[in-house]
Amino acid sequence: MDDIVQAHDLTFRKMITAEQIAERVQEMGTQLARDFAGQHPLFLVVLKGAYIFAADLLRACPIDQELAFVRLSSYQGTRSSGTVRMDLEMTATVTDRQVIIVEDIVDTGRTLEAFRQKLLADDPADLKIATLLHKPEAQAFDLIPDYVGFTIPNEFVIGYGLDYDEAGRHLPAIYQRTDT
Repeated sequence: MDDIVQAHDLTFRKMITAEQIAERVQEMGTQLARDFAGQHPLFLVVLKGAYIFAADLLRACPIDQELAFVRLSSYQGTRSSGTVRMDLEMTATVTDRQVIIVEDIVDTGRTLEAFRQKLLADDPADLKIATLLHKPEAQAFDLIPDYVGFTIPNEFVIGYGLDYDEAGRHLPAIYQRTDT
């Protein structure tokens, strides 16, 4: 795969290779399997961006588990709209459950914090966050993910499920915007 890719009107350069992602996701899955051994956690996958990460992470976590999806969004183009929308309600019950939110990226934390508060109101036994990417420089909410694949600078990225107006999700690596 190329080191430079185009998505709509923007250019991106490779930041994290597919091999680095595969290795780190395997490590995260192993850690989750250790931490939740003997339990039956609920993995709540935030669509659309986390679907590839979640598929690989759950395969790397060989324990009994349940899977549910929720669709949250706050981005338009390359910026957060400031408003969190829930486009797909989850069907799983979280009360008294071990819950792991699987997210593609935590930057400002606005989307995840809104969802986290909603879940906490339903009284889970435990609530953890697993994210592929974390941008601590961009964070506007006091939210610390429990499992982090990679800490990255505050740059717009695509690939491995993340997109720019639906472009770039299919890329096997993570690409950083070059023209900022």
